[in-house]
Amino acid sequence: MADVYLTLKVMPTSPDVDLKEVEGKIGILVENFGGKVQKIELQEIAFGLKAMMLTLIMDEEIGSTDDLEAEIAEISVVNSVDVVDVRRALG
Repeated sequence: MADVYLTLKVMPTSPDVDLKEVEGKIGILVENFGGKVQKIELQEIAFGLKAMMLTLIMDEEIGSTDDLEAEIAEISVVNSVDVVDVRRALG
């Protein structure tokens, strides 16, 4: 089967959140889920608030990411998690 690239938008609860700490926690959750964090970008929202845009790669056989999204949303400083893009890797 092919690999799938997906992008998650993770919104912190406030601009004061240590995004490096959140990044580390999410990295562990993604690896335990069977994926790998490919890239992380910060997206300016407003008034100093930044969203984390995480590009993940995983085998498409894993299926739905609902469980992973729920685990990330349980991090106390995470306000929301949304899948914003899903692509199947070619080649």
